[in-house]
Amino acid sequence: MSAAVGAARAAALEHDEVPVGACVVSEDGTLLAVAGNRTRTDCDPTAHAEVVALREAARRVGAFRLVGTTVYSTIEPCAMCAGALVQARVRRLVYGAADVKAGAVESVFRVCDNSSLNHRIKLTPGVLEAECRELMQEFFRARRQKETMNDE
Repeated sequence: MSAAVGAARAAALEHDEVPVGACVVSEDGTLLAVAGNRTRTDCDPTAHAEVVALREAARRVGAFRLVGTTVYSTIEPCAMCAGALVQARVRRLVYGAADVKAGAVESVFRVCDNSSLNHRIKLTPGVLEAECRELMQEFFRARRQKETMNDE
């Protein structure tokens, strides 16, 4: 999870991206991919940290199925990212803070363990939750302050 937190920090500090980070780890503990949000950087609405990390991991292993992997994400994934995790056949998702407005794992929708789907992901929420939440809160607090200063 610390790699995901580092990627979230870098995304915010270096690229002014929303600070979300994700990484993919194989069954044997090999770090396959680490990514931060890249939506603004790549001008790509699908370039969320989880999707970028899944793409990189799939290229690295040479397969679109990432069976047996664990994905770590600083924030509860959205519907798009949760769907991508299911499509990739990720074994386990570990995430930091819940996203009560758009979370598609447990908060708003339950995509990752939905009984209607043919794959379910083991869930471990709340890992480094306070640190992950604070990253988001800091980022948006600073953005609001900047907007307020620009309005004056």
